[in-house]
Amino acid sequence: MTTGSMLDVPPAGRGAAFAPGFGQRVLLTVDTEEEFDWTGPFRREGYGLSHVEAIPRFQAFCEGIGAHPVYLVDWPIVQDPRAAEIIGDAVRRGTAEVGVQLHPWVNPPFEEEVCVHNSYAGNLPRELEAAKFMALRDAIEAAFGGAPLIYRAGRYGLGPHTAELLKRAGIRVDTSVRSLFDYSDQGGPDYSRHPLAPYWVDGAMRLLELPVTTVHSGLLRGAGRQVQPLGERIPKAMGALSRLGLLERIALTPEGVSLEEALRGVDIALDQGLPVLVLSFHSPTLAPGHTPYAADEAEVETLYAWLEGVYRHLGARGVATCTVADIIAATGG
Repeated sequence: MTTGSMLDVPPAGRGAAFAPGFGQRVLLTVDTEEEFDWTGPFRREGYGLSHVEAIPRFQAFCEGIGAHPVYLVDWPIVQDPRAAEIIGDAVRRGTAEVGVQLHPWVNPPFEEEVCVHNSYAGNLPRELEAAKFMALRDAIEAAFGGAPLIYRAGRYGLGPHTAELLKRAGIRVDTSVRSLFDYSDQGGPDYSRHPLAPYWVDGAMRLLELPVTTVHSGLLRGAGRQVQPLGERIPKAMGALSRLGLLERIALTPEGVSLEEALRGVDIALDQGLPVLVLSFHSPTLAPGHTPYAADEAEVETLYAWLEGVYRHLGARGVATCTVADIIAATGG
C-alpha cells in the first residue's frame, strides 16, 4: 500500500492501539535549534548557538524530575561539536534520545530561495526535501552513533512527499502534526482537523503520527473545531471567548502558556484518553534573549517551574515518562 500524504486528515480506523500495560505516558520533545531573530526574515547565516551551554543544566533538571527529553536536532546543532558532546553524553547514558528536525533554510544543499514559503520543508521539490533530510539524518547518525527514529519538520512543515521520504529513511515516528493549528495563511499546513490521538499515516502501520498535544477547553469545547475557525476570522474574538470561559486552545508548551492553563490542558487530554501527551518547546528558550518566551532570566526560571509543576501533576495522576523506543514497542514496532 502506498504512503498517504501527511497533510490529509486520516480516515477513520487509523488510530494506533497501544499495548494494554502502556497506560498513559508523557514525552518531552525539544526543538533543538539555532538562535535567530523570530521577527526578522529567514537567513542562511547570522544565527547563534550560545544557548547550547544551558543544555547541561536542563538535562540534569530532567533527570531530577524523571523526564526523558527527546532532542530534535537540526543542522546547525549537529554541526556544533559542543552540542554534539553535551547531547551525546545524555544519549549514551540512556537519559535522552535524539531525533531529526529540518530547518531547510540553514540545511544544505542550498538550492532554493530563502523565503517564508520555502521555510516549510514540505513545500520544496521532492528531491530537494529528500536531499536536505538525508544530509541531516546521516549527520545525526554519525554524530550520535545511532539512526534517529523520530522526526519533526521545522515549523511543522510536512508536505505531500514527506511520508514516503520518512519511511524510506527508517523513521518510525513523526511528531510534526500540531492538531488544532492552521498555518495555511503563510503557505504552511492546515492541521485544524487532524486527530489529537496518535494514528497510523497509512495502512502499512510502519509510520506513526504522534501529534504535538493541544486541546480545547471551555463550555464550547465539544464544538471547538467548528467554533475556532469562526472565532479566528473576527479580530479579538478568540480572546473574548477565552476570557468568557467559552473556548480556549491550550498547547502543552511552557512557551506562552501558563502553568495553570497547562494543568487544565493536561487534565483534559488525560480525561480524553490520550495515550501519550507530547510536550514541546524550543531549546533557545533555555537562555534569555533568544525567543519571545524568555526575555530575561526570570522567564527562563518560569520555564523550569512550569516543567516541574506539570511533571508533579502528571505524577499525581499516575502518568509516567516514556521514550520513543517505548512508543514503538507499545504499538507493535
